[in-house]
Amino acid sequence: MIRWETPAHQVGLAILDRPERRNALNAEMCDALRGHLDAAPDLRAVVIAGEGSAFCAGADIVRRTADHSGLAHGKQDSFRPAFELLCDAIENYSAPVIAAVHGPAIGAGTQFAVACDFRIAGPEAVFGVPASKLGIVLSPANITRLVRLVGQSNARDLLVTSRYVDREEAGRLGLVTRNVVDTRVEALAFASEIAALAPITVQGHKRAVNLVNDSAILSEAAADEIRGLELVAFESEDLQEGLVAFAEKRTPEFRGR
Repeated sequence: MIRWETPAHQVGLAILDRPERRNALNAEMCDALRGHLDAAPDLRAVVIAGEGSAFCAGADIVRRTADHSGLAHGKQDSFRPAFELLCDAIENYSAPVIAAVHGPAIGAGTQFAVACDFRIAGPEAVFGVPASKLGIVLSPANITRLVRLVGQSNARDLLVTSRYVDREEAGRLGLVTRNVVDTRVEALAFASEIAALAPITVQGHKRAVNLVNDSAILSEAAADEIRGLELVAFESEDLQEGLVAFAEKRTPEFRGR
């Protein structure tokens, strides 16, 4: 479900290859992609792309709902920790990581695109985090990444309303780095440009920017409070209802409990 290629000198290409599920992520895909990054620490740039019509439709909610040991039945699941580790691995990879977003990047798709250094958007790109339509609260790290990228007001808008934005609005918000026609081709060309630059400088600047961001990181008390909010949501009846309603393609009936 993850194809890994090296199409150019010192450039890696990871392709989410699950088009029948619109590249919805599961724990195995997260672990596989993280494994490819860990196994190739010396690349100078990496592109992440999706096969089919979507970049990434988010987490595989249908699978998580059908799994009787999973969220829809009030249990823990394996996706969240695997996804958090993947986002951390992307953010902390030594070289720049480019998301080639040719189609919808929804939910976890938007979140892990935000963890990348650059987002190259095609004409059909759409971004959004429909957490409030499911009953989910994002992790402290993913909320922090989004706020840093688009600002508090825009992050509040996207997270509270769960609305989707096209690439033009996403560009105005700061979600998109460049609008292009052929995302994969142009992302690979961009990656090759980066790979030809001084790697110590490129990697040093990536790390320095991450450190500047980290200087404004949440206090541990604030992060703990957000983790508490996240846990309350993940243990709620509303989340179970949201997941089942999604799978059944109906409007959820949230009760606030």
